[in-house]
Parts: sequence; C-alpha cells; structure tokens
Amino acid sequence: MWFFARDPVRDFPFELSPEPPEGSPPGPWTLHRGRKKATGSPVSIFVYDVKPGAEEQTQVAKAAFKRLKTLRHPNILAYIDGLETDKCLHMVTEAVTPLAMYLKAQVEAGGLKELELSWGLHQIVKALSFLVNDCSLIHNNVCLAAVFVDRAGEWKLGGLDYMYSAQGDGGGPPRKGYPELEQYDPPELADSSGRAVGEKWSADMWRLGCLIWEVFNGPLVRAAALRNPGKIPKSLVPHYCELVGANPKVRPNPARFLQNCRAPGGFLNNRFVETNLFLEEIQIKEPAEKQKFFQELSKSLDSFPEGFCRHKVLPQLLTAFEFGNAGAVVLTPLFKVGKLLSAEEYQQQVIPVVVKMFSSTDRAMRIRLLQQMEQFIQYLDEPTVNTQIFPHVVHGFLDTNPAIREQTVKSMLLLAPKLNESNLNVELMKHFARLQAKDEQGPIRCNTTVCLGKIGSYLSASTRHRVLTSAFSRATKDPFAPSRVAGVLGLAATHNLYSMSDCAHKILPVLCGLTVDPEKSVRDQAFKAIRSFLSKLESVSEDPTQLAEVEKDVHAASSPGMGGAAASWAGWAVTGVSSLTSKLIRTHPTAAPAETSTPQRSLPEGLPAPAPVPAAPTTTSHWEAQEEGRDTAEDSSPGDRWDDEDWGSLEEAESVLAQQDDWSSGGPAGRPAQAGTSDHKSSSDSTWTNWEAEGSWEQGWQEPGPPESPPEGTRLASEYNWGNPEPSDKGDPFASLTTRRETGAQQPRPDSWGEDSWEGLDTDRQAKAELARKKREERRREMEAKRAERKASKGPMKLGARKLD
Repeated sequence: MWFFARDPVRDFPFELSPEPPEGSPPGPWTLHRGRKKATGSPVSIFVYDVKPGAEEQTQVAKAAFKRLKTLRHPNILAYIDGLETDKCLHMVTEAVTPLAMYLKAQVEAGGLKELELSWGLHQIVKALSFLVNDCSLIHNNVCLAAVFVDRAGEWKLGGLDYMYSAQGDGGGPPRKGYPELEQYDPPELADSSGRAVGEKWSADMWRLGCLIWEVFNGPLVRAAALRNPGKIPKSLVPHYCELVGANPKVRPNPARFLQNCRAPGGFLNNRFVETNLFLEEIQIKEPAEKQKFFQELSKSLDSFPEGFCRHKVLPQLLTAFEFGNAGAVVLTPLFKVGKLLSAEEYQQQVIPVVVKMFSSTDRAMRIRLLQQMEQFIQYLDEPTVNTQIFPHVVHGFLDTNPAIREQTVKSMLLLAPKLNESNLNVELMKHFARLQAKDEQGPIRCNTTVCLGKIGSYLSASTRHRVLTSAFSRATKDPFAPSRVAGVLGLAATHNLYSMSDCAHKILPVLCGLTVDPEKSVRDQAFKAIRSFLSKLESVSEDPTQLAEVEKDVHAASSPGMGGAAASWAGWAVTGVSSLTSKLIRTHPTAAPAETSTPQRSLPEGLPAPAPVPAAPTTTSHWEAQEEGRDTAEDSSPGDRWDDEDWGSLEEAESVLAQQDDWSSGGPAGRPAQAGTSDHKSSSDSTWTNWEAEGSWEQGWQEPGPPESPPEGTRLASEYNWGNPEPSDKGDPFASLTTRRETGAQQPRPDSWGEDSWEGLDTDRQAKAELARKKREERRREMEAKRAERKASKGPMKLGARKLD
C-alpha cells in the first residue's frame, strides 16, 4: 500500500492572490494579498521563505511569528492564522496596506488631512505604551515600514521581528542586518562608553520621532535631517523635539507623550480623536452620553475620512441601534454614512436595520424615517416595501400627531411607484379619502390632494376614473384656501387622464364655481385651468380625429411617464404649502372640514359676492362606520356630496349608451335636468368603502318615474284565475302578455337607468302574495268547518273507547 504525503500549503485555508506582492519592507518578510477560501474575505499574508545558510534570519522570523500570535491589542496587527513548514512561514493577518503606500496614495488622491495623521500617531504611541508599560517589551523596530493601515484607516503596529524583553531575561537586542533599519537607531547605541544610559523606552521614543518626521516629510535619508522639523505642525514641534533630543533621559514615556499632546491646543486634541476614543469605550458609556454623542456626530462626519466613516462609524451605529437602544438619534448619522456605500453594501448592511426600524413604536423614530426616506428608498425592493414597510407606515395616517400624519402623506410620493395593486388602489385610497374628508388640519388635507395629483399616474385606469375627479372636486369645496388651490392644480395636472365627456360635464362646472371664490389665488388658478380645458375641448371640436390621441392616456395602464405634468403643476404645493405646514397648523388649529362656510373677504370692485363655500362632507366609509357608529348625516345637494354607490360601473354603462346617442336628437341636453333630481342617500347605506364619487354631472341617481300604463285590454297576472279552468271562448291568457310586450317594444324609451318601471313588478308581487294569503285563509276555514262537522255527528268519545276511524 502506498501513502502520499499531504501538501500543507495546498490544504491551508487561505490562498495567495495572483497579484504581485504589495511591497517588500526592509526585513525578512514579503507582504502578499490573499483571501480565505471558504468565504472569499480579504486578508494579508506575510511570507518568509527559508533559505540555506540564513539560520539567524529564520530564528528572527520564527520569533516574530510567535510574538504576533501571542500579542493582542487593538493597535497591534491582528493575527488570524499561520502555517509553519520546513520551507516557508505563512503569517495571516487582517487586510492591511503598508503605511508608505497608503500615504503615497492619499497624497495622489488630494492630500492627507491632519485629523487622519493625528489619530494614526495616537494609535502607534498607544501601542508602544502597551508594550513598554504593560508588557515590558522593547519594539526595537519603530519606523515607516513597521506600520500598516487597515480599510478603516486605523494604523497598526507590526514589524515585531527584533522585539526583546526590557528586563534582560531573554538576552540583548537581536542584530538586524539591514542598513535601512539600523539608521533609525538612537545615537547612544553607538556610544561604547555607556555614559548615555536612558530609560527602557528611550530608544523606541527616538524611533517614534523618526516616524513622525517621515510621516510629514517623506523617507528619512540620514539622521541629520531630524534637526529640521520641516512640515511637522507647529503644535507638535515641541513634543517632537523632546523625542529626538540627544539626552535619552529627557525623552518622555509614551503615556506621558500622549498626555502632553492631548492638552488644550495640542496636536492630538481634536474632534476626530475624541470621536474615536468615545467609540472605543462606547459599551461602557451611559445612555445619556451616547444620546449626546450621536446627536453631535452628524455635524462632524463631513470632515472625517470616508474609510473611517464606512468601516468604523457605521458598524458602531448599527450595533448601537440593535443592542444599545440608541433610538432615533442614530438615523441622521446612519443615513449620512450610507451615502458613502455602494448599492450592494447598502443592501447588506443598512436595509435590514431600516426595515426593522419601521416596526418600532417610537414616534421619534417613525417621523425621522419618514423625513429621510428619500435617502434609502432606491435601495428597497417592491416585496420588502409591500410586506414589511407599508403595513407599518399606514398606521401614521391614523396617528393623533399631525406631524406624523403629514410626513406619512409625503412619504407616499416615494412609496407609490413600489406599491402593488391592492395597497395602492385600495388601501392607500381608503386612507386618502379619510384624510381629505375627515382630517381636522387644513394643511394635511391640502397635502393629501397634492400627493394624489402626483401619484395619479401610478393608479390603475379604473381607479383613476372614479377617484381623481371626485377627489379634486371635493378639494375645491374645502374651507382651507390652499386645499382649494391644490384641487384646481390637481385637475389641471392630470388633464390627460380625463375623457372629453368628463371634462365637459364634471370638471368645467366645478371650476366655473371657483371663479367667484373669496380667495384671489383660487380664482386665478381656476381661470387658468378653465382656459386649458376649454382649449382642449375646442381643439377636439375643430378636428374630431384628435379625440383618440387626446384620450390615449384615459384607459391606459398605470405608467410613471404620465406623471410629468403632475410633478410640474403640483410642485409648488410641496415646496410652498407643506413646508409651512407646522406654521399653518398653529395658525388654523380648528380649520376642519366641518365648517359651514369660509370667512367672507372683501372682493375687488365689480365682482359679485360669492355664495358661501359648502362644508366638506363628513361621509365615512364602511370601515369608518364600524368605528364611529355610522354617520347618518345627509348631504344637501348632489354637488356637495360623495355618492354612495359604485360610479365606476354606472359610468361605464353610460359611456356605451352615450356612443349610441345622436347629437341632434337632443338626448344629452336632458342630462342636466336629470342631474338635478338626485336622490339623497344616507352614508350609513354606503357600500363603497374607498373613494366615493362626487355628485354625478351626467345623470346621477334619479327618482323612479311613474309606471308605464299597459295597453288597453291587458290584465295583470293577479287578475287571472289560476285555480279554475277558463272558458274556452276567452282564448289563451298569455296572448295578452305577448301583445303587451310587442306594444312596449314599439314605444321609444330614453336611455336612462332611472326610467325603468320597477313599480309594476312590485305590484304584481303584492297581488300574488295577497291572492295566496286569501287562498290559505279559505283553506283554513274549510278545514275548521270539516272538523266541527265530524265532532258534531259522533258526539263526545267515552273513556276507554277505541277510535276506529
């Protein structure tokens, strides 16, 4: 049996990138990019190839491997995995870039900010303080090549190859063997007399001074260049001079250096460093401190590096919401950072949290989400909107807080394109009808009308047919003047969605009534809209072939392309009226639809005094009636009410009949007269639970006309003797019915739903019922008479006698 040795490199769970090495810093290691085979997550892999005759360097590399594996600190390069064989050493760490390459890339991209450099130096000094003060270790290799930067812009201290113990138990410092690294050694190491003896941290603090010089001025060629600070900031120069002083005893401890630089006016005393320090300790902060921090964070994010915001601030914000109960304060900075993400990153990191936020009962959270919806709506897919977001958003329509109701209405502009048929045409329309008819705040009723005009193009053709005209006509009777203006603009904005018949019979009569409105702004917009509709009707009248082109959108399916006009006509209301909504609410706190009339204002000379504006209807739909006890108030006229029947089906039937009418026959001329005889129906009998049509301008509900008189000689069904045979000389009794039908067919009947004689059928039913009742009564009397006769003939029965018959 043969056994094959497994290749440890091939079985290693990480693989090197085919790209060339990122860099070869001075030392035994070569840095490569890599990834984890299972997940594809990026890593950095330090590779050392064992060479014959280089035992000393191999021991140094193995010592660095061991040190990095055992040392754990946020500011020291994080070890992930490793591989040690006879031929090579692989050391896997978090994905990082050498500091020299990072600085070069930042300069090419537009320059480095002092904020980034201040926090980076803070991290390196903190790592040195940990090694010296907590571990009693001397790094012995602090330089530009020993520092790396992760994707968040965090500086990490690496290069642990030549580290040794400060207590001397592991021997002296190892020999480097690389001239590029030996130039960072302090001058006292070259003094063999031993007179210049400093503290255990003195050598590393000298090398820290060299690192600071290189960060601001570039690579260090010779030690004499350290005398000239160059581009080092003035606030840092005094502390830098302490580091590169000739006397090693004067060089401060790393902890002391941090304290000095954090003093007021110091280089490390800035908002960026404070933010990072707070994020490092956020888990132990008080809730009040967290709230204040997140409230102020948004103002500072613009000046922070992009990588820092994406990879450090964003995870903290998401964690604070999910586990820290941070609430609505995290939303503003969260969405600000979200702008820096790609679409895929946003979908993976932010959207799950946003969806969870919509289920929150916190009002502050809900209103913040609604206000900032435009920042994340493009990343939401339709199933998520319809199943997880919209069911929670609609609760805002019923909220007692006017601000939440207003923001909920505004949010529909963004949600409507993603809503399905049921949510858009049924559920949303139900809430809009309630707001427009029942909301006590005039600005909210106004914005509801504006929003409907903007989303009208997304509605289905049948919904548009029965909703738009009725809703905008309803708005023109609102006691709040901006609502009336919004109703006029809504009609004009959606002009392409109405048939010519609707324009003439429904829309123009409404607009003409507004030409004597108390408010001049309403009158001006009404005149503009009237001219627009009249020109449209006139053009079709001059050239009837244009009718199909003009009405092409009337029965078209919902399409966002048809909403262009609405966006331009109604744009003023969102930017003008709704931006002042809070002020208008305070100014008109009781401007509810229940008002009986608008206040009369002085009119221009020569203009007749207008009639009082009728009150907005308080008709409730079926679901409202269950909650509010079913209103029984009746409207005063067809023009001032929402009809309680499904006008969609009636109007479709009438359109078919209208096509058969002859313009010269005078049929349509009778419609206005018929419209005035509408029947008033109580809202408690309403079966239409969504939008209810405004009073019909064509035919409406009509009083039943008098029953048609049957032809002479015709008898009703109740007059026939169904129980006894008729004499043969009377002939077939159904012949008269045939005669009646033929006679009725010869008489012309108007095309009207209201003139069918349903009264005759009711009379027939009553006559038959009366006849049946009489027969039952006669039968009952006959049976009683027979029983009495039988008892009288036999007499009373004796006890014990057997009844034989």
